[in-house]
Amino acid sequence: MFERDYLMNILLQYAEILRRSWFKARRESDPRGAAVMLEAAVGQATDIDGATLLSLSPESMAGVLQVSGVDDRVAGYIARSLALASSYLNEAGDRQLAALRFQQARALADAYGVELPDSADELAALADRTEGGCFSEADEPALVDIEGSSLSDAAPMVETFSVSRD
Repeated sequence: MFERDYLMNILLQYAEILRRSWFKARRESDPRGAAVMLEAAVGQATDIDGATLLSLSPESMAGVLQVSGVDDRVAGYIARSLALASSYLNEAGDRQLAALRFQQARALADAYGVELPDSADELAALADRTEGGCFSEADEPALVDIEGSSLSDAAPMVETFSVSRD
């Protein structure tokens, strides 16, 4: 019972952060801020330091989450959140970090058997259709209260990051 309640709370927090990130990206025209919110949610959902986790290579990140026993459903939300963050980072002009986030999302999806669109933009387009239709007002009531958590005013998990392929 406790595990189910814990898992439900994590999933509800994720639903709320996805909703808020969409508003930040679309209504407030702040895609970077939306990506930061999604990145912060990763650490919250896993009880692993988010900045450390997001600094790992895609395969290492997936391996750490598997060894840590992260539930498949939570891993699916994390993968989709990273893919959505990738799309928002692309919009903000941070192509390198966007590519890394999508690679991390893809590695996580592959490790857990989660379906993920071929591109982050496909997921963002789906979010635009879904969120815009479901949440037509910016003052829509929250699904779950996250104000007391670190998700409400998240700081960037990774300020700068460079990926080099030899």
